Amino acid sequence: MKFTINRDAFLKPLQVVSGAVERRHTIPILSNVLIQVASDHVRLTGTDLEVELVSVCDIEGGEEGQLTVPAKKLVDIVRSLPDGAQVEVSASGEKATIRSGRSKFTLATLPAEDFPNIDDWDSDIQLVTSQSVLRDLMERTHFSMANQDVRYYLNGMLFETDANTLRTVATDGHRLAMSAVEIPQPNLTGRQVIVPRKGITELMRLLDDADNEVKVAIGANHIRVETNGMSFTSKLVDGRFPDYRRVLPQGGDKFVVADRNVLKQACSRAAILSNEKYRGVRVTLSNGEMCLTANNPEQETAEEVIEVEYQGDSLEIGFNVSYLIDVLNTIHGDKIKMTLSGPDASGLIEDNEDDSSLYVVMPMRL
Repeated sequence: MKFTINRDAFLKPLQVVSGAVERRHTIPILSNVLIQVASDHVRLTGTDLEVELVSVCDIEGGEEGQLTVPAKKLVDIVRSLPDGAQVEVSASGEKATIRSGRSKFTLATLPAEDFPNIDDWDSDIQLVTSQSVLRDLMERTHFSMANQDVRYYLNGMLFETDANTLRTVATDGHRLAMSAVEIPQPNLTGRQVIVPRKGITELMRLLDDADNEVKVAIGANHIRVETNGMSFTSKLVDGRFPDYRRVLPQGGDKFVVADRNVLKQACSRAAILSNEKYRGVRVTLSNGEMCLTANNPEQETAEEVIEVEYQGDSLEIGFNVSYLIDVLNTIHGDKIKMTLSGPDASGLIEDNEDDSSLYVVMPMRL
């Protein structure tokens, strides 16, 4: 096995697949990257048994063969070489040799036959969109995913296909984020699947804001995303996602329109003196005005008053200020709209000009 490749052409695909590799693993081969060489391309694979990343680089005149080498060490070696350097990788016995100029490195290998591949599977649903659309959908909702919750089905993101719509939903039980986009592909089969947290993190790292085409395939237990010579496969979370439609507040009759940036800055300042554990802030609404009040066990208080568009009865409600800031960081528009009904009901927040994303925040008792 032998091939030569430009350092810059090798580094990015290598970094992509190493994202799936766990540094510390009880199974030694999962710390390795699988390198498969054909005459005109090299195929790189990294996996942790839950997520698998595959990248293909073009080469000229490779000698066929396959092996696995420690992923982190190989990335560090290639990264440390000068820009534009030629890298030669060869194998003999149980060692792999990397040469570039007058540098030479020898790495231990493990047999490629022992490398675990995600089994072949059939997809029920295929759809095509762009990198920017798919990334934007996840960016609008990912912050609401639970982290290591015992309700394991919350430690991920719901992907839902419905007619010609692709929707993502995430919730940790205290807040919910939902975003939808129309896919120009009529008659999409209706389906709900949960992609695990690590899969979402890797996908967001892989995709950029380009209009490059992305193919998404969903099967019974897996999801696969292919773009730019890279293939991402993740196992799905086996569980039922809560019925998010029942969580969306109904019948709110108090509408507040506020400047997103002004409200975000007011929340950030109030948060400084909020209780570090509970992060509560009291929101008091009166005609044309919103007052944010925070205090902590040291009897310190912060008060912020901002002008808003609001006409109606005065209302006092408590929220976790961190949840509000997360939503305000995610919305892109200049103004936000809040829909409220009472001090004990969840608040609904959305972009005042765009209803494709909705955010629900549960109230707090203060």
